[in-house]
Amino acid sequence: MEDVKLMKGNEAMAEAAIRAGADAYFGYPITPQSEVIEYLMHERPEDRTGMVVLQAESEIAAIHMVYGAAGAGKKVMTTSSSPGISLKLEGISYMAGSELPCLIANVMRGGPGLGTIQPGQSDYFQATKGGGHGDYRMPVLAPSTVQEMADFVGLGFDIAFKYRNPVMILSDGAIGQMMEKVYLPDQQERLSDKEVIKKYGSWATTGKTEDRERNIITSLELKSERQEKHNEHLQAKYRKIEENEVRFEEIKCDDADFVLVAYGSSARICQKVVDMGRKKGIKLGLLRPITLWPFPKKIINELADNSKGFLAVEMSAGQLVEDVQLAVNGKVPVTHYGRMGGMIPSPGEVLVAVENELKKIG
Repeated sequence: MEDVKLMKGNEAMAEAAIRAGADAYFGYPITPQSEVIEYLMHERPEDRTGMVVLQAESEIAAIHMVYGAAGAGKKVMTTSSSPGISLKLEGISYMAGSELPCLIANVMRGGPGLGTIQPGQSDYFQATKGGGHGDYRMPVLAPSTVQEMADFVGLGFDIAFKYRNPVMILSDGAIGQMMEKVYLPDQQERLSDKEVIKKYGSWATTGKTEDRERNIITSLELKSERQEKHNEHLQAKYRKIEENEVRFEEIKCDDADFVLVAYGSSARICQKVVDMGRKKGIKLGLLRPITLWPFPKKIINELADNSKGFLAVEMSAGQLVEDVQLAVNGKVPVTHYGRMGGMIPSPGEVLVAVENELKKIG
């Protein structure tokens, strides 16, 4: 029998972490993602699976606890919202440099600074362009439903361990707080230290044994020539991720004269815009990036061959739009429509923006 529940996005993500066989969660409360740690504390997964749940003294402490657990080969997760993620960036860069898998979720709020507790999408640059210091990248999954909030936990862990790299789920306050029906995955068993070594290899710091030397994990290398080789290795890995892990959804793009590009809550709004536009005789389509990095630039470039233009819709001053412009590569006009400060655009106002762009194009 399927396990179906009515849950908030944050709650679905927390429950999915338990069921993914996560070993630990380290976090700190901040609106609009506090339900994640609240749910985990209430559910007491230590009694169900042995999973450790700890509220750290700060976001900085939490990410370095993740660093330690990931170094031991454990499935470990942390969540926060915009200002909290900023505090975690040093640790995220350390983990990318050390090639450690982990799952990080950002339930975005409006900014900059402390901003507002209302939804936003102005952390796109931070998530997709590195964010912290150094030439690192991490896969970024963008859910647009509560179901995907749950589904992307297991997927995120799989990608993280496949490439030994941090992975981010980039959500927003609207999806984190909304309630929808969600189909929950079956419970996975947590792995023992021996099972970790057998499944993932000998890189984890699980201790020196009779058949295994001690292992040291660090992102520090004082010899420049060695650090350069390590960077070359990382860049080759990122190219492999770009080749293999691009995900997107096309909605009515086959015959579209004009294409919307949006993710998360904005993509939900744009689905309605597509329907409204087609009722008025405007052949609209929606390209929804599921991976914000690696970005689905190839399909966007292909769609540009048969469209009049693109409109990037996002709750920011314009960040996603830059990747759309690069992907289109000058074939057709690319413009931006956005709201900021926690404001969510309505389908009607987006459709007006589409109509205005089509008038300009002619």
